[in-house]
Amino acid sequence: MAPEASKTPIRSDSTAPVAGDRAPAFNLVDQHGDAIRLSSFKGRRVLVYFYPRADTPGCTTQACGLRDIAGDVGDTVIIGISTDPVAKLARFDDKYSLGFTLLSDPDHVVADKYGVWVEKKLYGKTSMGVARSAFLISPTGRIERAWPKISPADTPTALLAALDEVS
Repeated sequence: MAPEASKTPIRSDSTAPVAGDRAPAFNLVDQHGDAIRLSSFKGRRVLVYFYPRADTPGCTTQACGLRDIAGDVGDTVIIGISTDPVAKLARFDDKYSLGFTLLSDPDHVVADKYGVWVEKKLYGKTSMGVARSAFLISPTGRIERAWPKISPADTPTALLAALDEVS
């Protein structure tokens, strides 16, 4: 069963967009060194998912799960965003034959806009990092679904369930 997506404009974090909000715009460089704008996908649904670090177990599970369902999402674009450098994203894409766009957000500007650059605690240490989250953006540029703190394995299932609901 897919995790519950945010469908109402109730905000637990005032910086994170919720269903109905305009998706924050971005212009980042992908794993091939090309500049990618969210606005270039107008008229198509876009899954934008944020992940902490390429080629780690959870991030690999998430990316490979999305790769495996890419043929089942129709015209929906899949975009992964992390703070990793472009070269690391290219190696990640090549190693796992992902075949979808990975964007580098080294200064976490876009992660901030989406409210996913957060304080994290691990083994008693506090640091800032990306909270794994996903957003389904409508063809008109509005957030249709938001999955804050989604698990890596649930991302593909949640996307497919949401696409079934909106089609």
